[in-house]
Amino acid sequence: MGWTWKEEHLDLILMPLAFSIMCVYHLFLLYRYLKHPEITAIGYENNNKNAWVRKMLLIEPKDRGFALGVLSGQLSASTSLSSISLVLCSLIGTVLGNSSNNYLTGRFIFGDTSQSTSTIKYMMILSCFLLAFACFVQTTRHFVHAGFLISMPTGDVPVECIQKAVIRGSNFWAVGLRALYFATTLLLWIFGPIPMFVGTVAAVIILHFLDMNKEPMIRYGTNKSGNGSHFLKKIEQDVHSVVESFEHN
Repeated sequence: MGWTWKEEHLDLILMPLAFSIMCVYHLFLLYRYLKHPEITAIGYENNNKNAWVRKMLLIEPKDRGFALGVLSGQLSASTSLSSISLVLCSLIGTVLGNSSNNYLTGRFIFGDTSQSTSTIKYMMILSCFLLAFACFVQTTRHFVHAGFLISMPTGDVPVECIQKAVIRGSNFWAVGLRALYFATTLLLWIFGPIPMFVGTVAAVIILHFLDMNKEPMIRYGTNKSGNGSHFLKKIEQDVHSVVESFEHN
């Protein structure tokens, strides 16, 4: 008795292939980021953020309110996405708990529509949203820590500590977004393996262009409005006070 083709076999072929394409692309992106960060958008942005931290520390601690405003905007975005991820996790959990009626997928979707496959679909989507939630929570944690350090009144915090907190928060933000991208392609699997495969290929092509960086790294020089100007201003005030004392004498 020979092997007969069934539409359930389409999930066994297209789903692992699509998932492998997504994973291989992100492993390749991770390799480029670690070895050649200047050709990736993430490395380009992290370079700018490191320079931003250095420039912010050139300002007096009492004048760093707008720097805290920038961090506050990032905190609001990560908090919103973490809340959305948690709500979607709850929604998927509800669907899993009431998945006895499979009428829509049984009649209109080409592929495996068994109860076990549907459970696997929802569990994988739930895992991606939980990972995104955890990453956005860590993003919030690191940016809050960076806000505490950058607002230190004495101003003697090493710049590397603040840079590390900002870059870690940015990296967790990037991983959280990637988890949402994975979840989006897995959501297409609910409508069958063919939409998922097509959506995965389209997502990888779009992400490839978005993750590439063709701009040269910006080489930030000395900030003329930073410590140098404060030092010159102090010298000018000292000279002015000496001249006034001579005139008085």
